[in-house]
Amino acid sequence: MSSNTSQAGSEIHEHTLQMGESNFAGPDRPTWDLYATCVHCGLCLNHCPTYRVLGMEMDSPRGRIYQVLQVDAGRLPIGDSFVTHIDRCLDCRACETACPSGVQYGHIVERARAQIEQQYRRPWLARQARGFFYRHALGNPRRLAVLARLLRFYQRSGLQELARSSGLLKLMRVSQLEQLQPTIDDHFFFDQIGKVFPAEGELRARVALHAGCIANVAFSELNRATIRVLNKNGVEVWVPEGQNCCGALQAHAGYRTEARKLARQNIAAMLDDRFDAIVTNAAGCGSTLKEYGDLLREDGQHSTAEKFAAKVKDVTEFLQQLGLRKPAKKIEIKATYQDPCHLAHGQKIRSAPRELLREIGLRLEEMPHPDQCCGSAGSYNVTQNDLSMKILDEKMKDIAHTSAELVVTANVGCMLQLRAGMERAGRDVPVKHVVEMLDLCYQSA
Repeated sequence: MSSNTSQAGSEIHEHTLQMGESNFAGPDRPTWDLYATCVHCGLCLNHCPTYRVLGMEMDSPRGRIYQVLQVDAGRLPIGDSFVTHIDRCLDCRACETACPSGVQYGHIVERARAQIEQQYRRPWLARQARGFFYRHALGNPRRLAVLARLLRFYQRSGLQELARSSGLLKLMRVSQLEQLQPTIDDHFFFDQIGKVFPAEGELRARVALHAGCIANVAFSELNRATIRVLNKNGVEVWVPEGQNCCGALQAHAGYRTEARKLARQNIAAMLDDRFDAIVTNAAGCGSTLKEYGDLLREDGQHSTAEKFAAKVKDVTEFLQQLGLRKPAKKIEIKATYQDPCHLAHGQKIRSAPRELLREIGLRLEEMPHPDQCCGSAGSYNVTQNDLSMKILDEKMKDIAHTSAELVVTANVGCMLQLRAGMERAGRDVPVKHVVEMLDLCYQSA
């Protein structure tokens, strides 16, 4: 062990001897066994997007863990400073990939945010907006559909164009936020829930598809494309009734009670021995679905949650393991692949999407830092918009280093963010999901 590591370990040990009454309380608190594994070596620093942009120790994983330790030791209150630095974290988990000690940083920051929600009083408007979005909108399909129809009216009626051309959005300082909104679909995916889609040719597998939440109103065609690609590969696809939002955004924001409710709903609806896998096309959803065991650790359903999590597969992971059937045609263009954080760092899946893209003819050119966060991070690009855009601008520089005619990723949040980045950069390079490219090959004669 190096002298620096020994010194850092001694400092942490010294803190344990001086710990007073913790400022954490109640459920979902960061525990010593989670953050004590950090030896403060600093190897995570240059992998952290916020540290790379801001250059501040307290906005690095090591700095945030130190603050968590101070709160637990009773030396630092859960006040404005602590909340600011914890809120700035994207929870991209790139630090976990870089960490030689195996620190589960995602678990630490999510529990710290749960403590913030329980003990810290945010400004009134922020409380109302966060409470409505995380507690009442995402987990309620009917309410989500109503909100989506209202947004669709805004987008289709001419109000959006008027707001943009009049300069009103810039005056209100929301033009960057408005740019990030998804285009609402004409036909929602909700009417497909409860249906079964038969395999083509020899039956190779039977799966349950997790349809998501926002995907039902803004990426319904991606869900349909996922079903078509799976069917073409001999997979019978069920879209079970009773499923709901995965709970990822709630868990990341500190609303772990709400996330647990959704986890129980999805387990009840989708865990069935008939299914060889539970498939998702969203990296953020998949990472959370695979961590239901941790989310329900103190719950009576812990073992059932672990069984559920073991069945979850990202669609690229599942197809790569199954073996892709030869598509109708290949698309031989130059493309670059952006690793979604919760696929590369959360689920440790990097090669599967690339292998599938190469199988359909794409000539992949790697961008610098393909697994650096694009700045989307669930709702981060809304709650931390300025910082998100700075991180996005760095990603666009990486993409510009390639001669790619197409950018491909495997997460809907990344797609929205990268498309906004193309608009900001004045570039006309399409951004597609891996499944969309596979579907195009299978549908082309």
